[in-house]
Amino acid sequence: MKNSANIMEYKLLDTGNFRKLEQVGPWKLIRPALNACWEPKLTQNQWQSADAEFLRDSTGHGKWKTLNRQLPEQWQMRWGNFNLHIKPTSFGHLGFFAEQYRNWKFFEEIIPSLGKDVKTLNLFAYSGIGSMAMARAGAQVAHLDASKGMVEWGRINQSMNDDVPDRIRWIVDDVNKFCKRELRRGNRYRGIALDPPSFGRGSAGQLWKIDDQIIELLVMCRELLEKDGGAFVTLSCHSPGFTPLGLERLLESVLGPGSIESSEMTIPETTGRVLPAGITATWLRR
Repeated sequence: MKNSANIMEYKLLDTGNFRKLEQVGPWKLIRPALNACWEPKLTQNQWQSADAEFLRDSTGHGKWKTLNRQLPEQWQMRWGNFNLHIKPTSFGHLGFFAEQYRNWKFFEEIIPSLGKDVKTLNLFAYSGIGSMAMARAGAQVAHLDASKGMVEWGRINQSMNDDVPDRIRWIVDDVNKFCKRELRRGNRYRGIALDPPSFGRGSAGQLWKIDDQIIELLVMCRELLEKDGGAFVTLSCHSPGFTPLGLERLLESVLGPGSIESSEMTIPETTGRVLPAGITATWLRR
């Protein structure tokens, strides 16, 4: 790994009053946390020591307000056993979702058990950490995101981790278009991961709404799975109205018999609490 000993870890320091206080490498940040309806545990002085705070506006965008130190344009951090490239964006994102770390661990545990020449597909794949976990476990990975900038971000992340082999195919495309094309080509996968947004647009402006299109997409995922042997589909989301049990029933209804586990995704706090941050479910065929 590249200079991993010199890269500071991510820590969730505290949450409360609909905000979260985070140590993101060498920088201490405050960001919105809509689930954190409780009181913080740390003192007001500890919160006021943050370097910057993201203030979101009614459009979903926002701005970073300097509190104590001006943030740089980018830096490095370590989380989930990966070195990561961090940039504060106008959406308040930093380039990783800390709550996904258990899914990354699952990929690294399950893929070696699926035999040789395992191919996996990562949809809505963001900055590539899940894809790196798959590749490090031995899979040939198709990483797909509609944003060219996010795919380039993923390439940067891979370059920072020497133990991630060059087994990732980086693809900028619309999810539905790509899946339909893969079905026509006859390409199949042992494992599929997808983390769809509530609303978004494809590489050419195609509209995505999870409520209207998730079943159609899961049907394509079912057809893209190899028919013999073990296989998995991991679905996670942050959309209102979806629950762990709801994801279980959704996967069962589309994918058929299999072992299904679901849970809230959480981030551990240094206070001893955890922050709920979305839901996930995995369907597994042995």
